[in-house]
Formats: sequence, structure tokens, C-alpha cells
Amino acid sequence: MRINDTNSKFEKTRCEWPTSNPLLVKYHDKEWGVPVKNDKKIFEFLVLESAQAGLSWITVLRKREGYKKAFAGFDPKRVAQFTKQDVARLIKNPAIIRNRLKIEATINNAKRFLEIQKEFGSFSKYMWGFVKGMPMDGKRKKLKDLPAVTKEAE
Repeated sequence: MRINDTNSKFEKTRCEWPTSNPLLVKYHDKEWGVPVKNDKKIFEFLVLESAQAGLSWITVLRKREGYKKAFAGFDPKRVAQFTKQDVARLIKNPAIIRNRLKIEATINNAKRFLEIQKEFGSFSKYMWGFVKGMPMDGKRKKLKDLPAVTKEAE
């Protein structure tokens, strides 16, 4: 969908899913589909995407700052050290999605994240290794043309 970006004289392409919600529009225009190679940022997205399971993305975006504070600035080393007491504290935190399984998964993911960093030198190197360090671009023009599965994803 073509849109006229009021912040520039250029038109840009925007998907239909951001609707008119300014938070979704900002996320779409500044972050979605932008390659990330910074481990801390990758961990942030891992935390947020895990929290999103079964919920709308806008729900998570609205709580992003709460997640940043609750999960030690998205520092996987610190999150990996969280205890049962931290889980109990986080379950009471209205700034995040208070689901015990998602909170525990975030702590477990931090531990696995660190293991992968140790083995591969960085989590980014591990992830980008599946696509030889380059984003995949199938040059598709329509949502219906996107495959549900790719060999790289399997």
C-alpha cells in the first residue's frame, strides 16, 4: 500500500497491518523488517516475541518499556540469573504480561541465548549463519505471494 509520509517529500510503501495506530506505524516504519545484528537488540525481540504468543503485537508494544525495566534492560546475562523470587515479583508487575510460563520461558531463553553466544561467538553470528549473513528478499509484491514456509525456516 502506498502512503504519503508527512515527514518527508517521498512516498514509502507500508503494509496494511499497522492500521492507524501510531505505535504500530512507528514500529513498522522504523523496525519491522530491518536487519538486526546487535545481540542485545535480538534478545529484546526474542523477549517481546515470546510475550506476544497468543496476543496482538500492539499489546506487547504498549508494554515494551515495562519489559525493558522488568527484564534488566534486556540484558541476557542478568535475566539468566533471575530466581523464583524474581518470577514471583514479575507476576505481580502490571507493566508486563503476567503469565508465569512466559516469564519462565524468558529466563530459560536467556540461558540458551548465552549458550549460543558462547558456542558461536555471538547470537547474531548463529542466526545470520542460516542465510549467509544476508537478508532474504524474494521480491514479492503481494502478501498472498509470500510462502508459508521456506527451506531456510525449516
